[in-house]
Amino acid sequence: MQLMKKQLILRPMASLAPVIGVMLLFFLGACTPSHDWREIHGDTAPYSVLLPAKPTSQTRQITLSSMPVTMTMTAAEVEHVTYAVGTVELANPVAAKQAMRAMKDALAAHLDGATVKEHIADTAGGSRIDLEASGSPKGEARVIVARFEAHDRFAYQAIVTGPKKVISRDNIDTFITSFKVK
Repeated sequence: MQLMKKQLILRPMASLAPVIGVMLLFFLGACTPSHDWREIHGDTAPYSVLLPAKPTSQTRQITLSSMPVTMTMTAAEVEHVTYAVGTVELANPVAAKQAMRAMKDALAAHLDGATVKEHIADTAGGSRIDLEASGSPKGEARVIVARFEAHDRFAYQAIVTGPKKVISRDNIDTFITSFKVK
């Protein structure tokens, strides 16, 4: 009699296995994060960074503090948040440090908002400026977090920017802390 009870209980459970499997796949699919982090290495400058989607790159001539340079920008966008790394190669480390400051000043001038915090530090082989700002261009509250770095003959900018209501501190930290100059 006990064997019969066990069989009656297990049969309905066995017939639910495919349904449970489909439900698990559905729920796991629904929980898939929108950020597909992947490690990217610079083509024209020695760095690595995690980007949340397949990036695109563009190279163009710009002027930084009256210095004509070629900047390569690699960027990805997810949920209206942009993650980007810009690099320039200069003649020497002194010029790289000047270009790093010019990148920071250009970004600060472009911002329609206030600097929340800024930190300047010397690093092994160079220097770094971390900047966080917020503003409301076109009426939408936005956040921008940037790391500017000068190392050897290269100047770098790693930037995250997006609407304040959707930008995530965890995603900012993942991107910024993953940025490594080689």
